[in-house]
Amino acid sequence: MRQSVTDRLKGGLTRRAFLAGAATAVSGPQVVSAATLGRGGGKAPSERIGMGFIGVGGRGTSHVHTLMHYPDVQICALCDPFAAKCEEARKQVEKHYADTGRSGAKDCQTCSDFREVLARDDIDAVVVASPEYWHALHGARAAEAGKDVYGEKALTLTVREGRALVDKVRRYGCVYQVGMQQRSAKDFRFACELARNGYLGKLHTIQVGVPAGRALPEAPPAPVPPNLDYEMWLGPAPYTPYNELKCTYNWYFIYDYCVGWIQSWGVHHLDIARWGAPGLSKGLLKVKGTAVFPEAGLADTSITWRVECRTENGLLLSFSDNGHHEQGCRFEGDEGWVHVNRSGIKAQPAGLLDTTIKPDEEHLYSSKNHHDNFLECIRSRNDPAAKVEDGHASNVISILADIATRRGTEITWDWERETCIGDDEANRMLSRSMRSPWVL
Repeated sequence: MRQSVTDRLKGGLTRRAFLAGAATAVSGPQVVSAATLGRGGGKAPSERIGMGFIGVGGRGTSHVHTLMHYPDVQICALCDPFAAKCEEARKQVEKHYADTGRSGAKDCQTCSDFREVLARDDIDAVVVASPEYWHALHGARAAEAGKDVYGEKALTLTVREGRALVDKVRRYGCVYQVGMQQRSAKDFRFACELARNGYLGKLHTIQVGVPAGRALPEAPPAPVPPNLDYEMWLGPAPYTPYNELKCTYNWYFIYDYCVGWIQSWGVHHLDIARWGAPGLSKGLLKVKGTAVFPEAGLADTSITWRVECRTENGLLLSFSDNGHHEQGCRFEGDEGWVHVNRSGIKAQPAGLLDTTIKPDEEHLYSSKNHHDNFLECIRSRNDPAAKVEDGHASNVISILADIATRRGTEITWDWERETCIGDDEANRMLSRSMRSPWVL
């Protein structure tokens, strides 16, 4: 069985001790770099968390650029169906490690098949930054392989995949940080603490606004580029011929691969709504709404939408594109309101922002940096700021919003049973088949 990074760091003969002892035993005094020994701000190989990346497009490369600067992380593998993306990221990692005197500068390997990454014993954790339709398989297989995971949002493409992934993570003891990084930002935490501790009075309404979706033109079939493993890019999604639009950023707006911005952007602020009002994910939730979908072209997810979700005790969540609500999350009570987004926080009365949450009041999970928090939890084995259950519940609301707008009827969701009461058609939309040979 592979020795975990925690075991390597806490017990037994570390690689640093082995290397230092071997150098002395073989030929007496030798010159060993400070970076190899862990001095000069570096970490010895035995103390580094071996990291692999599954998906190195725009978001995945951003994670690479961030994590390669951590002295306790060693980037070991980069995986993407686009060979050129892997190679470019590898060059950047190699250059950074060489420039900073890090050992292993030329040891970062690339591949198109994520299973090669998960089979490696020197990799302790992976960053999953693939499209939504891959998230469940990548996350579940990583957990089964004994890897910890930083997984991009939305957690999964479907509700049933989300439940399966939660169960896998808990079964295998995986640390899973969902990429809902707003949980590691103080403004969002403070807004939720104001809402949960009664500073707004009785909470009655939450408004969530996120960027609208988009239409795309038609795209005729085209030859597969030589640097793309198209079969691996499609994976569990239904087979359709390659075209020059869909394998880039545009997949966000194609239903085979993602539910659209109602899901992949929506989940960020819906998660904050749940953080400030946990009752949203308890008991029964009634969901209804309308949306505008593209009339033609490649995209088939909602462009604009207006959705209402109401709990059994009457709390209303109004969720729309930001043409109807200001982007962010706004909690409204009978004594005031607070609005928060990535640009800042505001409130009425304004003095709410001077509030100090008292020691005996509810304090939410405090994390100042999402990547820091993930690495800390790999070592401590504690749950991270955005644990897998939160990623699932917030994703469920986004998917229910999409189902309700597609069907044009009100859905009654039972959180305990994870089912739409008396609605067989809606329940069928909670899952999708995977293309053979892929199974979850």
